[in-house]
Amino acid sequence: MNAGDAAAGWVPAPSAPWDKAAGLRCDFPVHGEPVVDDVVQRVLDTYPDGTAKRIAYKGDLVVRLTNTDTGAFYDADAGGTAVVDYRTDGSQLWYVLGPVLIGFGENSGTLARGLYTIDGVYTLEFSPTGYKTLTMVHGSTDELCSRIG
Repeated sequence: MNAGDAAAGWVPAPSAPWDKAAGLRCDFPVHGEPVVDDVVQRVLDTYPDGTAKRIAYKGDLVVRLTNTDTGAFYDADAGGTAVVDYRTDGSQLWYVLGPVLIGFGENSGTLARGLYTIDGVYTLEFSPTGYKTLTMVHGSTDELCSRIG
């Protein structure tokens, strides 16, 4: 974080390590862990009760994806910039520029089951049930299970 970021309301937004069992995202178990995490966030708007309505995120993020059966790994650049609208029904709308790492479960979104780096200019909408809809303006998707399978 730059020295001026804190003064402008930017605060660290660290990513936690995670694990997904075989079959949830890839055909094998996957561990994800940040190896570079300089992401910061800034609340842009709040609801009357003070909870965040809109948050901006920026900063370098590299997540190491490891096939825990074989030890094979891939370092995914997920350091895009995003503005996220958090809705009262639990849904979210992400406005993104650059790469983000995202997982899709079976029949839970507009991409097939897997882990992806989505890069470019796009929106990603999460329904209250967790269904993910990717709307690409310009960019690409990179399916990552094949890189560590």
